[in-house]
Amino acid sequence: MTTAVLWFRRDLRLADHPALVAAHEAADEVIPVFVLDQALLGPSGPHRTAFLHGALADLQERIGLRVLTGRPEEVIPRIGADSVHISSDHGPYGRARDHRVQNALKDTPLIANGSPYGVTPGTLRKADGSPYKVFTPYLKAWRARGIRSPEKTVEPRWSDGGLPSESLSAKPLTEEQAHATWDAFREQRLATYTVDRDRMGIEGTSRLSPYLKFGLLHPRTLHADLGPDDTTFGSELIWRDFYADVLHHHPASARTDLKDLGLEYDAPDSTFDAWKQGRTGYPIVDAGMRQLLHEGWMHNRVRMIVASFLTKDLHVWWPYGARHFMEHLVDGDLASNSHGWQWTAGTGTDASPYFRVFNPVTQGLRFDPEGAYLRTWLPELRHLDGKAIHEPWTLERLPDGYPERIVDHAVERQEALDRYQRARGLLRTVHGSTTPKERA
Repeated sequence: MTTAVLWFRRDLRLADHPALVAAHEAADEVIPVFVLDQALLGPSGPHRTAFLHGALADLQERIGLRVLTGRPEEVIPRIGADSVHISSDHGPYGRARDHRVQNALKDTPLIANGSPYGVTPGTLRKADGSPYKVFTPYLKAWRARGIRSPEKTVEPRWSDGGLPSESLSAKPLTEEQAHATWDAFREQRLATYTVDRDRMGIEGTSRLSPYLKFGLLHPRTLHADLGPDDTTFGSELIWRDFYADVLHHHPASARTDLKDLGLEYDAPDSTFDAWKQGRTGYPIVDAGMRQLLHEGWMHNRVRMIVASFLTKDLHVWWPYGARHFMEHLVDGDLASNSHGWQWTAGTGTDASPYFRVFNPVTQGLRFDPEGAYLRTWLPELRHLDGKAIHEPWTLERLPDGYPERIVDHAVERQEALDRYQRARGLLRTVHGSTTPKERA
């Protein structure tokens, strides 16, 4: 009797799972395994870890998933199967880990089928063979190529392989729940997504990002359900593929500038702590940061606003903010998080220059005009009406418990633009070099 290991990672589902199909076709029995790897668990934070444990608990109940602890290159070879099947991983750590595991397996093949993305990173290239660095050309190439249909469903003969397993006390978080969330969004909010997705005071987004992060849903499944009028939502899914592709080709961009402009940055100080705690005195920033701490999630429009505030108003280098997000986000994804931050900071894939600076007041007034989002997360301001809830410092007296503004946005916006101009001058002086300036 032949055995195959199905090593689950970011594909915690049974439907539309190419690696599962391959394992089923390769062997008489399939041993389902997940490895609790401290290198990944360490930076995860409580929200993401709890979500992961819930998804693993469900697979333990359904198929007897064996949850093992240790270094994958030590754990996986000890199982002793005829083949090991995975969905490919394209992050810097995942690629290096899989290389180590294959070396440790020696003659046992490590076989990759599928990935967490609609189009696997590294697939699309420009006519000259170089990778894409701007989204719109990538989007056109993605749509011209198309996407494969969802994978067929199979029911292998599951085996525990005689392996012990960690016992997880988490409440199961099911694949069925993920599909129900998608179905509810598709039926109730997808038609108005283009208009409502930026309005943080209503439930206008899909809330699917944690399910996509851990693969309880595959984007291929979602694309298959989209109609010709759903291009806005479809393009948001393709952003995930794009950022993963950029990281695949530029692994250092996970933690440093894709485009180093030579900008001056300030060392994080007490204002950075106020930003993390939601105590900046700017309501839309504070609401977003408090939501992050409480829920492990933040509305996407607010993510851009708080990122702009840190990088353009406080002049702090984006990796500090990105690390804070990865510590708390339930949907924390290295590629999307790092490159989303750089898009706002002006050092990444955005075709627009650095001088986009989000105004926290006008953003709040435009996308939360009634203050519903602010009232949810800022109890100190719930009694305020109209524009006052967006600019409490204009009142004769600040509401009890709410902080003074830590900076003046107009002043710091100009400072950000001045730094950009100085960086441009430096770059001209050194004839196009992008060597960064000394950072405080």
